[in-house]
Amino acid sequence: MTEYATASEIQEFRSRHPDVVAVDVLLPDLCGVYRGKRVPIDELGKVYTDGVALPGCTFAVDITGETIEETGMSIERGVPDQTCRPVPGTLAPVPWAAKPLGQVLMSMRSPDGGPYPLAPRSLVESLLARLAAKGLTPMVAIELEFYLLQGGRAPAEAPQPPVSPKSGLRQDRTQVYGLAELEDFEAVLDEVTAAARAQGIPAGTAIAEYGPGQYEITLSHLPDALRAADDAVLFKRVVKGVAQRHGFEATFMAKPYTDQASSGMHIHMSVLDKDGRNIFAAEDPEGSEALRWCIGGLAQTMPACMALAAPGANSWRRFQVGSYAPTVIAWGVNNRTAPLRIPAGPPNSRRVEYRIAGADANPYLVLAGMLAGLLHGLETKADPGPATEGNAYAADAPRLPTTWDKALELFAASPVLREHLGDAFVDTYRITKQAERDKFAAVVTPLEYEWYLRNA
Repeated sequence: MTEYATASEIQEFRSRHPDVVAVDVLLPDLCGVYRGKRVPIDELGKVYTDGVALPGCTFAVDITGETIEETGMSIERGVPDQTCRPVPGTLAPVPWAAKPLGQVLMSMRSPDGGPYPLAPRSLVESLLARLAAKGLTPMVAIELEFYLLQGGRAPAEAPQPPVSPKSGLRQDRTQVYGLAELEDFEAVLDEVTAAARAQGIPAGTAIAEYGPGQYEITLSHLPDALRAADDAVLFKRVVKGVAQRHGFEATFMAKPYTDQASSGMHIHMSVLDKDGRNIFAAEDPEGSEALRWCIGGLAQTMPACMALAAPGANSWRRFQVGSYAPTVIAWGVNNRTAPLRIPAGPPNSRRVEYRIAGADANPYLVLAGMLAGLLHGLETKADPGPATEGNAYAADAPRLPTTWDKALELFAASPVLREHLGDAFVDTYRITKQAERDKFAAVVTPLEYEWYLRNA
């Protein structure tokens, strides 16, 4: 049964934050970009009782904000509205805002009150309901990598690494796990953590990653996978807002620099039974039989899920041999070269880490693809084959698709994803992303002028 937020949340929020003057109602679209409205605090009660009307074609919009008419979701249907409801527990302050603001996450609903079939959040909600009917509860943690960039950049200007507020020096080298890199930007990173916690997002500690100005923050494991995805989507807004307040820019773009590391999103998942026991737990480092079935299902659906994990043109620049972005279908124990990794740890901690997604991907969609693979693996007892030892890039294993077109083709043709995500979503996503791909391919780039204008 769907749980809706209640007006008592408003009373509690206003008692804690009496200076708030307005609340942003946030609806993440197909690409994870926020759509919505800013509502005066005195009108928030109506949002909780009546909801907010937004067009259903919000989920047929590409990364540029253009509605893709070929989906048939817009003018052809008269651009009808759907009702969006507040997600319980997400009404929170916006600590980085210039004036006292709040925000609340919204969920688009179907006319009967159920999940709206084209909404990414709804896909996760529906898949979790299927697992709950089997007595199973996924436990999820999401890791997100991002870059801090120097602020003040013109729209078409290439990004630059940030200048340290402490040393006055621009970050120009790789110091993975470096403490000096954390200290240089600790004011930003500390405020990111504080703002996340003010919003109830369980953000862990930051680590410096491989690129200059690149960091990773892990969100804690939760036995509520839908809330884990909510937190990941909201966390991106925290990082960007806090960075901007400090004069920087933050990006979750998959590969902002040609010669530096890409940014990924890794999802860790175990599964609890009705008694709260991890069905993946085992003394064997490779985990239980159920974990093997899960890995088999994830491996079989991975080529089609690449369309969700790599959602844009830049996404595909991640997949280079030796880059820690996977290029083959493989799994292994404590092996970061494999896209499906079982981290080392005690028997009760057995879980799978899903490593194919870029930080630019929509967390709801990556998790939905992962849950579809989990269900498929458990229902068919899918055999993952032997674990890969050593360098998975050099393994004799099936290759993942290397182009956006091929990934969309595999996505649209996948019977497993059609069964678990629905034909309407699969077709709408493919059409929207194909139109985005065609639009990107039609642009003449500066590199073409440099290479071909004089020499052709």
